[in-house]
Amino acid sequence: MISVEDWAEIRRLHRAEEMPVRAIARKLGISRNTVRRAIADDAPPKYQRAAKGSIVDAVEPQIRELLEQWPEMPATVIAERLGWDRGLTVLKDRVRELRPAYRPVDPASRTVYEPGELAQCDLWFPPAEIPLGFGQSGHPPVLVMVAGYSRWITARMLPSRSAADLIAGHWRLLTDLGAVPRALVWDNEGAVGSWRSGGPRLTDEFAAFAGLLGVKFVLCKPRDPEAKGLVERANGYLETSFLPGRVFSSAADFNVQLADWLAKANRRVHRTLQARPADRLEADKSRMLSLPPIAPPGWWKASLRLPRDHYVRLDTCDYSVHPLAIGRRVEVAADLDQVLVTCDGVEVARSTTSMSSALATGRARLAGRGLHPIVAVLKKLTEVEERSLDSYDRIFGVIDGGLSTGEGAA
Repeated sequence: MISVEDWAEIRRLHRAEEMPVRAIARKLGISRNTVRRAIADDAPPKYQRAAKGSIVDAVEPQIRELLEQWPEMPATVIAERLGWDRGLTVLKDRVRELRPAYRPVDPASRTVYEPGELAQCDLWFPPAEIPLGFGQSGHPPVLVMVAGYSRWITARMLPSRSAADLIAGHWRLLTDLGAVPRALVWDNEGAVGSWRSGGPRLTDEFAAFAGLLGVKFVLCKPRDPEAKGLVERANGYLETSFLPGRVFSSAADFNVQLADWLAKANRRVHRTLQARPADRLEADKSRMLSLPPIAPPGWWKASLRLPRDHYVRLDTCDYSVHPLAIGRRVEVAADLDQVLVTCDGVEVARSTTSMSSALATGRARLAGRGLHPIVAVLKKLTEVEERSLDSYDRIFGVIDGGLSTGEGAA
């Protein structure tokens, strides 16, 4: 079984680089049938055996100490200093992986981007109190994306910085853009990926997302903000030009105002380009990839039997469901906008997604839209015979509020 990274790389080479199956197999050293299965399969491999330990693991701390003082020390000299008496190949491979982290940062230079080449992404936390409902306020993250060639800015406030919300946010922004850049640049955001001893590595969720899109996620080196200067400057532009003087009633209101402002901001003349991003967007999109035919799977999905308190918990918030569904199995699905609960394929309830984080005050009641079909079904299932009250009067001999003179009398 191939790894998720190989699966994503195969799909990227096939979609973005338009490389034939034979060339991909030769490049990655795998069979052509494996390449064909990876291209045809929209889901990543589910199982990946953990890598076994290496004989170099025991001396890796000493290697790091030497590279910290002398980043360019040859692997043969490192082997001599360590007294290494095993094979040099495995040691050289480990030194090759570790060395980039200890080399000094290269001087910055101005970069020219080709159409469709990449987009830079980042999270911006606006310094403004955003009402989240239920008497709470906070600073939810805003996913910002800037296309390299056109400098087109698109952004949206998300409920959280979790992998599920980030992927849903990416999909929403890319859908609004109508195309997918060939590479997406990120820094070391925990939900996306990070640099480790072996180099940059995506999380399983984003490796699967990269494979679905057929693009490459580029993780910047730690402490290197200049590597994504476009989106960093866009964050500053939002903070100085969009935010001042605005009042927001909710996260949804924030997104509405942001969308209106971005429509105007993308028509301004960019100082560096001396052109409007809107005028360069079509040329940028012409070299991008098309959106995949299927959307990412619903990352917030659950199936459970509705408990007696008729609440379902999603992330850190509880959402109420009609009590007539108690004891029955319900399906819960959520995205950036709404939470939907169904029972046997029939909509039970629907609510806007809550950004409130405190469970005590974050209980959002689902709207009553579309409840009548399931209510009718559940009522029919729970109907019981109701006995007439007159029968109890006859049993206890009660007549007109008193007792009869028969056997029931005192």
